[in-house]
Amino acid sequence: MKTTHIDRRRFLGALPALGTLPLLGTLPALALAPRVLAQSGAPALRVRGLSQLTLTVSDVARSLAFYQGLFGMPIQARQGSTVFLRVGSGPQFLALRPAATGEAPSISSFGVGVEGFAADRVMRILQERGAMPSAAGATITATEPSGIKFQLHDVSYCGGSGALGNVCSRVEAAPSKGLLAVRDLSHFTINVSDEPRTVAFLQELIGMPVQAKQGAAPAYGIGPGVHFLMFIGAGPGRGGAPAAPAAPARASRIDHACLSMDGFKPDVVTKTLTGYGLTQQAAQSRQPLMTYISLRMPNRGGAEGGTPELYLTDPDGLAIQLQDVTYCGGGGFLGDVCPPL
Repeated sequence: MKTTHIDRRRFLGALPALGTLPLLGTLPALALAPRVLAQSGAPALRVRGLSQLTLTVSDVARSLAFYQGLFGMPIQARQGSTVFLRVGSGPQFLALRPAATGEAPSISSFGVGVEGFAADRVMRILQERGAMPSAAGATITATEPSGIKFQLHDVSYCGGSGALGNVCSRVEAAPSKGLLAVRDLSHFTINVSDEPRTVAFLQELIGMPVQAKQGAAPAYGIGPGVHFLMFIGAGPGRGGAPAAPAAPARASRIDHACLSMDGFKPDVVTKTLTGYGLTQQAAQSRQPLMTYISLRMPNRGGAEGGTPELYLTDPDGLAIQLQDVTYCGGGGFLGDVCPPL
């Protein structure tokens, strides 16, 4: 097992008093170990992992400047007014899509790369499961039972041309190197109105073995690596606990997305973010341009003393989590301990 050399006591001692926030998040480092599927039989589609993150934003130029200035992401493709920012070495990407009149900014969809992608077959599989699929170029968009949109395409898809959308020959370099280098997608945490149906649907479609647990809440693996999804039920509280009687129902939505980076050091990342103009908070904030850390304690599968989970909000207040590339949603200071379940 990998040994982490970060001085946890020094870091935790420098933090303000932080409560455990009601956010779930994150992915595994030991996710190449065997994981147990919660359903019998092979899934309908074989997937490699998460492929893309789409943000619907109020001002594409402003968001583009924000993400390129922070992460140095090149534009690997354009589709009309939507820009595709390369994550790491690609083809994974972060897409910035302009909001329509009256549409609120949101994390509007996630994508999954399918091995041996064949559009006709994927469409038929989705139609048979009532997922209301639609095709646009080399991508198929579908809706799971709670109404969350997701996209399926070939593992080589980059948002470009060609039959598989994998020709991205006009890459536009970012104006600057960026302050932080993100290497990969990590996970999405999603509010759903019907968690059991959503999980059953996606497990039958793409697999999703349980690779870690945060308290009673599972992290469902996507593909053979460390990517995963987590779900927050819209009715019950986190992990299936009853909600408080007065708690309002939460609409289905993607709560936050996580990107991963090499050598994740929370104190260094926080200093970089505040130097970039974000305001450090001691607790969760969804106001624009904030950063905060939630300590995931042992009762939620974290390390003794807390696994630090770092968040930032962009110019529209959309929440992005940053973790180490080894993060699997499990234990340990880096959240990278995900033994077989």
